[in-house]
Amino acid sequence: MLEFRIDNLEAFPESLKALLDANLKAIDAIVEDEDANDFASVMGATDEMDERVDTLFTPLSHLNSVMNSEATQKAYEACLPLLSAYGSKIAQNTRLYEKIKALKPTTQEEKQAVINDVRDFELAGVNLPEAQKTRLEAINLRLSELSNRFSQNLLDATNDFELIVDEADVAGMPQSDIDAARFTDEAGNVRYRFSLQMPSYLAYMTYGPNRTHRETLYKAYNTRAPQNAEVIDEILRLRQEKAEILGFANYAEYALQTRDAQSEEAVLSFLHRLADAALPQAEAELEELAAFAKRLDGIELRNWDTAYYAEKLKKETFDYDDAQSKPYFEQERTLQGLLELVSELFGVRFKRNRDVPVWHESVKTYDIYEDDTLAGRIYFDLEARKQKRGGAWMHDWETHFIDTKGTRHIPSAFVVGNVAPATDASPSLLRHDDVVTLFHEMGHAIHHLFSKVKVRSVSGINGVAWDVVEFPSQFLENFAYEAAVLKRFAFHYETGEPIPDILLEKIKATKNFHAALGMLRQIEFSLFDFMLHQKLYQGDEVQALLDRIREKTALLKPPAYVRFQHGFAHIFAGGYAAGYYSYKWAEVLSADAFFACLDATYGFDKAKAVGYKRHILERGGSEAMSTLYRNWLGTSPKPESLLKLYDIKERV
Repeated sequence: MLEFRIDNLEAFPESLKALLDANLKAIDAIVEDEDANDFASVMGATDEMDERVDTLFTPLSHLNSVMNSEATQKAYEACLPLLSAYGSKIAQNTRLYEKIKALKPTTQEEKQAVINDVRDFELAGVNLPEAQKTRLEAINLRLSELSNRFSQNLLDATNDFELIVDEADVAGMPQSDIDAARFTDEAGNVRYRFSLQMPSYLAYMTYGPNRTHRETLYKAYNTRAPQNAEVIDEILRLRQEKAEILGFANYAEYALQTRDAQSEEAVLSFLHRLADAALPQAEAELEELAAFAKRLDGIELRNWDTAYYAEKLKKETFDYDDAQSKPYFEQERTLQGLLELVSELFGVRFKRNRDVPVWHESVKTYDIYEDDTLAGRIYFDLEARKQKRGGAWMHDWETHFIDTKGTRHIPSAFVVGNVAPATDASPSLLRHDDVVTLFHEMGHAIHHLFSKVKVRSVSGINGVAWDVVEFPSQFLENFAYEAAVLKRFAFHYETGEPIPDILLEKIKATKNFHAALGMLRQIEFSLFDFMLHQKLYQGDEVQALLDRIREKTALLKPPAYVRFQHGFAHIFAGGYAAGYYSYKWAEVLSADAFFACLDATYGFDKAKAVGYKRHILERGGSEAMSTLYRNWLGTSPKPESLLKLYDIKERV
């Protein structure tokens, strides 16, 4: 397996260029070779080229996200035009397209790979006139540059703000959050620093007693990166132009060509059905919260108050808050518990590897063994730091496949988070939400790492439709609420005592606290993203669209200064454009599967776990997820399962 190492950032673009040039020469040789007419000599060879490019470039892309610096930015930005030009040359290579189209695949994996490649060639404009091909190449390059700029603007803005407060302003907050914020200023006074990085921001918004400071943080967070307004406008113009060049009415229609959802109407109908089901319950939830805030402190509830009073209401209703369970979720022990669960369910073994290079001292690396044979490697980078972009994600690096020489390639992946790091006073302690997120990203990781598919382009997460790729992650996260699962690793970091049953009951009981409000928020994001890509919106039209959607979904209207879209990295700096609905679309599968696999004793039905690994995790993108799902459980998923998961009653 490869070692994570970049020896010379300055020379990296030249190394990449040399590899890309060599690949293009090899492709020229393939199209010229009349004997290259079977799957191995054509797509087998191009798959190997794709793997070489990904294994070289992914470490730089990853490093730019987790250890961001001027040097990583410079190298990354220099690589973008090289990759864009390379991708365009391949995608518009008519002779290669004709060779692939003429292939006669002999297995289901090969068949699916050919279908996907032919589709992707056509969606890249392989049959267009040269002038339009040239324009598409320019659009793709510019979009990659704009995506990177959006992300960098957001990271810089997140890091540029901090709020310094006094001891009275942290009264009553969890001690671990106080310890993380404490510092001594130049005059020798103990002060407390809060930032827009997620662990710090959430800590004060949830527990911070000073309402003025909460509003300050809220405004800073929701007005980050105003320069992204211009970036958004250009991205939207280029996406619309790209769609029209390719013969589609809008970018949403173009995006659906590679999705499970069959039409724009299907997506919108699905989202509105969920919104209609959630709305009555959400209204009741907000009414209760507003009345609670009024009764407790005599205030009219505002957006910067919701997390704070929701936490207090949860504490009053259930006698529970995250501060009670946090001491039981020490990062190291929680991770070990998750690995032990995955090992037991899926017949693998994780072994810590301290000898491989890593990019930061907090990174933990594990080799994965199956039948005592090395089967994969996973890196965990879970702690927040200034150089890391916000959020949590899984990034695949190496992919499982059998190359044209018969050699099996072993997969690897990175799991990244932003949990509070250790302090002098305590180890890294996780909120239960952090535990759920860790399970979610691990679900993505094992989907990639457990693949047994021999063809690279449909192995692991490759070739999986974007609106069902969240299924394995959401499926695994659902088990992070089950007592039988949590008991495996929830022990007090100081006393070693196991988590009390009463706390486990409260974690489960609070799972759907304000579930309808949370669902409406996700639907708001999904509708905004999808509708934003159904026609061209520019300037103030973007905010106006969001405001119209919020007339239904935002029961507590945000202040006029809020510019959520400037930080919506999922769709402007990630892969979710016209696809944020995927979270809910895939959740139908994950909810349905969860109820099928729930076991009161073990948490996870072990027999069904074997089938899940064989039919879903090992099969990657080799068949449509709907087919794999039926092969596993013998039925199709029911949308009602999603509402059941959130305990939302749909009006008949």
